[in-house]
Amino acid sequence: MENYLSVAVEIAREAGLLLAQHSKRPIEISYKRKSDLVTQADRSSEALIIDRLHRHFPDHAVVAEEGGGQATGSEYCWYVDPLDGTTNFAHGFPVYCVSIALAFRGEVIAGVVYDPSREELFQAERGSGAYLNNQRISASKTANLSEGLLATGFPPFATNHDLNLQFFFKLTRLSHGIRRAGAAALDLCSVAAGRFEGFWELKLNSWDKAAGALLVMEAGGRVTDLTGGPFSLQRDEIFASNGLVHDSMLQVFSETLEEHKKVECSQERC
Repeated sequence: MENYLSVAVEIAREAGLLLAQHSKRPIEISYKRKSDLVTQADRSSEALIIDRLHRHFPDHAVVAEEGGGQATGSEYCWYVDPLDGTTNFAHGFPVYCVSIALAFRGEVIAGVVYDPSREELFQAERGSGAYLNNQRISASKTANLSEGLLATGFPPFATNHDLNLQFFFKLTRLSHGIRRAGAAALDLCSVAAGRFEGFWELKLNSWDKAAGALLVMEAGGRVTDLTGGPFSLQRDEIFASNGLVHDSMLQVFSETLEEHKKVECSQERC
């Protein structure tokens, strides 16, 4: 395990340096679909990460955002986001990172998130705590939602922005506020580090959340779906918190979902 994590840390730092170098050049942008950007930095970072993983762990499977992974049938699978926050990166907004996680039989056992702009490296392994630049971190002790700072995201390719706007509106009034920085892995790290009390998103891929979810859990937080059910890498949604405001937020989600269903039902005359 120690070898897995140390290799992931080394690779994340190298990929982060590559992103920092790309950020100083003219950014080449293309589109995977409407409003879903990809840059040469994404591709170069992914190629570097996959090359290094293959060298160290040639039999392991890899799932990567830009499609450069491999299926091997191994019980070990790496989840790679070579540049989380691509839109931020393309606009020169310095909120982006590299995210690398390893799962064994579907359970994440090691994760690294590196923010090259702030030189912050978050790392965790199952059962051993969460760390920021080698200092142990923990989720916040704020127990009241009214005193909490929250975060969410609105992926451009999601189709349920109207529902998330309802969550956003209600939780804004019930908390200190909501931030939407545009890099889910870093939002999850902020929950782990006690900077946010909660984070949710309705449409995230496995590579967006694998490392960050482990960091939250190892920092003493809680990660579920929006109904309080078990967290799954393969499902779209995620809800992470310090654990103390979790039930209060789940209640808001439940009430809002019920209202949303009634509106949809009335519109469809069901």
